[in-house]
Order: sequence, then C-alpha cells, then structure tokens
Amino acid sequence: MKAMVLKETGRMQEDKAPLQLVDLPIPAPGKREVLVRVSVCGVCHTELDEIEGRTPPPRLPVILGHQVVGKVETLGPGADSFQSGDRVGVGWIYSACGTCKFCRRGDENLCPDFRATGRDANGGYAQYLTVPQDFAYRIPPVFSDVEAAPLLCAGAIGYRSLRLAGLRDGQSLGLTGFGASAHLVLKMARHRFPRSRIFVFARSEKERAFAQELGAAWAGHPSEDSPEKLDCIIDTTPAWKPVVEALKNLEPGGRLVINAIRKEEADKEGLSQMDYPLHLWMEKEIKSVANVSRGDVLEFLALAAQIPIKPEVQEFPLEGANQALLELKERKIRGAKVLRID
Repeated sequence: MKAMVLKETGRMQEDKAPLQLVDLPIPAPGKREVLVRVSVCGVCHTELDEIEGRTPPPRLPVILGHQVVGKVETLGPGADSFQSGDRVGVGWIYSACGTCKFCRRGDENLCPDFRATGRDANGGYAQYLTVPQDFAYRIPPVFSDVEAAPLLCAGAIGYRSLRLAGLRDGQSLGLTGFGASAHLVLKMARHRFPRSRIFVFARSEKERAFAQELGAAWAGHPSEDSPEKLDCIIDTTPAWKPVVEALKNLEPGGRLVINAIRKEEADKEGLSQMDYPLHLWMEKEIKSVANVSRGDVLEFLALAAQIPIKPEVQEFPLEGANQALLELKERKIRGAKVLRID
C-alpha cells in the first residue's frame, strides 16, 4: 500500500515536507480488529503537534491521520460487528483499556491507557489501516466520505467542547480561532441554541468573513473587545495569547473551554500578560478538553445527520499531505482539509 510516513519530528516551516510517500505491506487485522480500505482522511492541527514534537508519537516511523473514512475489507479473529464492504469511520480515539473508572463511566478519553489513531497506532494517511472494531463507527448515509471525515474529530471534539461550555439558549458564545472545528461548532450552536448570538475571533480577514457567511453575529481580531461580554468562549487556537484575550471578554462567572491537544511553546510570553483582576477575577472558569470518547463520536454523528451539518472542505491527494499541513500551519484555512486516498 501507499502511505505518507513521518520518520522524524522537526519544525513544519523549516522542513516543508516532513512526510514521505512510501510503499508498505498491507497490515493484517488482529483479534477483534477490522482492516479498513481508506477512502479519505481529514487533516488536523494535531498532526502539526505530532510533527513538531508537542505530542510526539511514542515510536517512529508512524502514519499520521485520525479522521478516516473507508470500507471494511477483512475481519480479524473474533470481529463480528461489521461485514466486508461496510462503510466506517475512525477518529482520534483508537483504543482504551475498557476497565478503569473512566472507561466504565463512558469517559474513555481520560483513560490512562488511551491510545490515539495516527500517533500511538498507524492512522489514515495510507490506503489501509487496522482498528479495533469497538472504535469504528458506521457513517450515516446522508454524508459523502469527504463530508464525513471532518466530523470524526473536528466535529466530535467541537461537540464535546460545546457540551463542556454549558451554554444555554439565549446566552452568548464566543469562538476563538475559526478552522475545521470552530466552523462546525458554529453550525451546531445555531441549530441547538437558536436564540444565542455567536461572536468569532480570528486573525485572518478571510476567516472572519467566512464566519459571518455562516451566521456569526460579529467577527473580529482576537485582540479586539467583543461588542458585549460573553457567557462562554471556546478556544481552538494553537497559541496562548488568544486565551488571555478571550478571558478579557468573559462575563463574570463565564467559562472558557480550551480545545487543543497542546499549545505552542513559542507563545508562552502570552501567559505573562495575564492580569488577575482583568482576566480571572469574578469567578471566571477555564476548562480543558481532553481527547474524545466513543460516545462523543456516536452522539455527534447522529446529531450531524439530523441537522444535517455539512462541513466546508478542501480536497488534496494523498501525496499532497505536506502541502495541506503547510497551509494549515500558515493559517490558509476555509473549513476542513481532507486527503483523497482512494
């Protein structure tokens, strides 16, 4: 099979082609696993975190990619949840122990043995991958493959973020950063909370215009003051400075949810600008989002099909993975980026 492989970590802007196209043997599914022939795979900022060493893979080389859609090719021993030809998706959660207190209550995302697709196990920047059958999901027929891919991570993590924000209908919501996840959160929030107004903070003028196309009440730069104080803000940026700016725009008792696997070390000076009375006083809350659970993926796919939520997508061929990642690094974003594998 063809695969785009990460052989060593570095800096994306210095090495503009960190992934190499190679030929590899097709993997064989193990016990209770399925082999998936990959159709498409979404491109996520977390892949930049892996490439640049902020959340490094435990071993190299590795195949990145965790927003995977394809068809079941073969079943491993004991696998009985799917049949050959079934269309399935695979998200960031590749496996969890299933027995710890977090797994027992449905929070596999907090499991100490959480394993991530495309980091701890080979992912979807390839023609095939194997996955435990319990962590593969049927894709609702309303979505094409390319529409479904961003839903598996950008959508599911956005769903978890919105749930953790605790927004009630009529309250105001801020979105800091406007990439793949935030544009899906905006669509979801407008459906679930029709009386709420949504305010978007983005560095790019194009992203701000896109947000207003999708129904944002206001869009401005992350350093700007919003027209009104906000009840909840979800941050999806890779930097610290927008977090500090977001806290400034919160209502007393408001909540900031940080939706990021890691923050870039180079921006730590942004934290030094935090002023307690301005940014944290008056019982403001900060909550992080850690991964996604199976429940998040299943619930969001059902909700997205009901609405339905159709993401904005830019397609690239498999060998264009480096270009897609570089554009993501340089904030050349409109919606989600997806690799066409098959």
